[in-house]
Amino acid sequence: MTSTTAAATTKASTARKKAVSKPENSPLPAQAVSARPMAGDIIYERILTSIMEHRLTPGTKLVEEKLAGIFNVNRTRVREVLARLSHEGLITTIPNRGAFIASPTPSEARAIFAARRLIEPALLRHLCEQTKPEHVAQLREHVAQEAQAREANDRRAIIRLSGEFHIRIADMVENPVMSKMMRELASLTCLIIVLYDSPTVPACTHDEHGDIINAIAAGNAEQAVASMIEHLNHIEAVLDMSVPPSEEEDLEAVLGVM
Repeated sequence: MTSTTAAATTKASTARKKAVSKPENSPLPAQAVSARPMAGDIIYERILTSIMEHRLTPGTKLVEEKLAGIFNVNRTRVREVLARLSHEGLITTIPNRGAFIASPTPSEARAIFAARRLIEPALLRHLCEQTKPEHVAQLREHVAQEAQAREANDRRAIIRLSGEFHIRIADMVENPVMSKMMRELASLTCLIIVLYDSPTVPACTHDEHGDIINAIAAGNAEQAVASMIEHLNHIEAVLDMSVPPSEEEDLEAVLGVM
């Protein structure tokens, strides 16, 4: 090997070592990883869960700058999430004022229940035609979780689980469009319940969910539908359709990284 070749080899080897020791895409340090910006879907799910658990109440203002700081993202990402929530009816955007958690009026609330009485019977009829033992087992396990939440008097978990029960039924039908619609309707119903729920009467009971499961297990579509209609009617009937004052929530306390 000539001296010129040896020098070139040594230089190439040194370059490779530098490339290995300091790669362009080296992993971020632990503290930097934890500070990575959140994806839009994660931000959306965090806000949605907070709505379903009644931690973000109707009328709460969603300040773009504050949300960007909480989630370590730019305001463009926040706007994209807020636009998605607005499209689903979960937030209301008022020009020159900002975005607020929606406050459905009594007439809007009744329209949402009317929509559910049209959609959920169709879902149940379809599910009863193709129900599987694992479907029934999953629904019974879900109701068991509801019962545990009631025993613990965890009202937030009770409301969230009650809404998710209906979403699970839609998911079992395996129709993405219907699942999306049911998810939106369930979330809006959670807003309605937090606005109009009578403090002395539970709006949603796991016993009624149990009746629906029993009918599904038996493949009795008409009984399942009748139980669901009765269930939805009961929720609507116990709501006090008066408009309470909105409350401002501490966004950082509600949405901060857990």
